[in-house]
Amino acid sequence: MSTTEHPHSPTWPDGPMLALDLETTGIDPETARIVSAAIATVGGGNAPQTTTWLIDPGVEIPAEATAIHGITTDQARTNGRPPAEALTEITAALAGSLESGAPLVVFRAPYALTVLARECARADVAFLHEAAPVIDPAVLDKQVERYRAGRRTLPALCAHYRVRHGGPNNAAEDALAAARLAWRLPRVHPSLAAIPLAELHTRQQTWAAEQATGLQEHLRRTDPHATVSGTWPLIP
Repeated sequence: MSTTEHPHSPTWPDGPMLALDLETTGIDPETARIVSAAIATVGGGNAPQTTTWLIDPGVEIPAEATAIHGITTDQARTNGRPPAEALTEITAALAGSLESGAPLVVFRAPYALTVLARECARADVAFLHEAAPVIDPAVLDKQVERYRAGRRTLPALCAHYRVRHGGPNNAAEDALAAARLAWRLPRVHPSLAAIPLAELHTRQQTWAAEQATGLQEHLRRTDPHATVSGTWPLIP
């Protein structure tokens, strides 16, 4: 991801970013266990680097989860790291990046960051002192192209914004794809690049809440009891 230098007006899309992706045992962030994790460091004029972890979640990996990410219970038990070891390394990498001022890129952050926080609590590993600033391409895309039809999955957004995705449901490829989206979105929509990172984080909290309200209203046309959480970037 090379960028054109603008020495007179550097903005966050020109600097380094760190992207996180998780593959898990399920879709409920309160109960899902991490099976694999990846961190991709991109931007700032350096070649992208990825670090990956295979983790033994300590529970059976459901067949439907294996069908998505391809990791079986046997594979995780045989080759996976103990959760506490891996989580300590993951949170240290995230904290170090955030302390340096680089944003954390997480596609659909409330799921991944909540899973990570709950796993840290189970393993008695300290979670991030503050998960900020976060860039969530899912929230940004929905805000800047609110009425676009079609799916808004990670592969769909990569196709729409013409960024490369090496293969869905692989933590390393998904992390890189999320990072490429975070790099690309402010170039397609320059208004995003003009917002300082701290303010962009705060705005995404507002946008995510508004988006959740809109989705909830839509869902209640068919299910009067549907609820959608608008908490971002993670569930307390």
